[in-house]
Amino acid sequence: MNDKKNVRTSSRVDGVYTAPWERALNKVLTPFEEFIHRQTTSGLLLMFTAVLALVLANSPLAHLYQQIQHLNIGFNIGNWSLENSLHHWVNDGLMALFFFVVGLELKREIMAGALSNPRQAALPIVAAIGGMVIPALIYFSVNPEGDAARGWGIPMATDIAFALGAIALLASRVPRALITFLVALAIVDDLGAVIVIAVFYTETISMGALVAAGIIFGLLMLLNVTGIRKITPYFILAIFLWYAMFQSGVHATLAGVLGAFSVPARPKYNPVRFSQQIRELMERFDASHVPGKSIMTNEKLRAIVQTLGNGVYLVEAPLQRLEHAWHLPVAYLVIPIFALFNAGIPLDLSNVGQTLMHPVTLGVSLGLIAGKVIGIAGGCWIALKLNIGQLPAETRFTQIIGVSLLGGIGFTMSIFIAELGFAHQPELLLMAKTGILFASLAAGVTGFIWLYLAGNKNT
Repeated sequence: MNDKKNVRTSSRVDGVYTAPWERALNKVLTPFEEFIHRQTTSGLLLMFTAVLALVLANSPLAHLYQQIQHLNIGFNIGNWSLENSLHHWVNDGLMALFFFVVGLELKREIMAGALSNPRQAALPIVAAIGGMVIPALIYFSVNPEGDAARGWGIPMATDIAFALGAIALLASRVPRALITFLVALAIVDDLGAVIVIAVFYTETISMGALVAAGIIFGLLMLLNVTGIRKITPYFILAIFLWYAMFQSGVHATLAGVLGAFSVPARPKYNPVRFSQQIRELMERFDASHVPGKSIMTNEKLRAIVQTLGNGVYLVEAPLQRLEHAWHLPVAYLVIPIFALFNAGIPLDLSNVGQTLMHPVTLGVSLGLIAGKVIGIAGGCWIALKLNIGQLPAETRFTQIIGVSLLGGIGFTMSIFIAELGFAHQPELLLMAKTGILFASLAAGVTGFIWLYLAGNKNT
């Protein structure tokens, strides 16, 4: 009975044992398909952790939830010490990895992706700019002065994981080019958010630490220029860069973006040289093979396999390797932890009307929902009228409107900016997070419905 069961769950073909889950792993995915798959799964996991955070913040465990967030953790070496709450370590330290991956994605898109072709890049760039400027203006019109005015950057951001998670559910009804457009738009949006954080959400500057950060970044770029492809030197310098940025007053997570931009994007071997080497090695592999003899006892085969592995390693750019290696832990661990620590807000259902009409909540909500639609769709319409850029292949403008609705899902970056803008105003921070959650839910649902109705199964 067990033997029959094993036959159904596994197979052995030409001496190769294959379990069912291994067949799925053998499917070759392009980097873009892998990126979409991981962002989609990350969006679902992010949704779960956000709901979990809300439940914890509104349950008998709320006090423990707050205590854990404010738990102090530090490092001490002699007279040197670095201590922060667990909440700050997540936002200032762990999120540096998120920004590192954002930087890698941005550099890849600029060098070889949707942003590398000026004609193709024009439309998502214009759309992203419109989708940042209009929401900020709407928020500022509602909150023109006082402490609340500092939140103008909150509705500028689009959460790529949530947005792609929503559109991926409609894969049969939207053209692939529309998904590419959304990815390019969201990445440009992330760049805009990084610039806003660096320029407008820095309170005090320590010039000495900033100069030190500049020197370290220069050393990172020197490693790039001199052709260093080993990851270890970049990693060590990036840690010092993070600390220098942390001490400078500019938000430490920006060290992740700078570190990503220093990573080499060119492989050591070009495809032709790689192909020649692999063919030569495979000929030697076949010649060295002894039937019935394990590779464990065949020194020549083991040496050739090792050399094959080195060749595969060198034909891929360090940027690609790092993006592949870090995207998984960031998507499935870093961002959900961030959501767990930041999405938990106490909900007072008896005053929900007053909360939603609070100027900060209203500004964030209108900025994300109405501002993104007006900014993204309006920017695209103007660009097309001026012959700047072109619609993605097989895409209708009604579908661009649907994408602009999904652009109103702010979540991760919006919450991050809210934490910076209202770090010392807990009431305003609560209102901002409420607006983000409400607007993200509304934008996600309306965008999904719009694209479903506007889609075509044969598109």
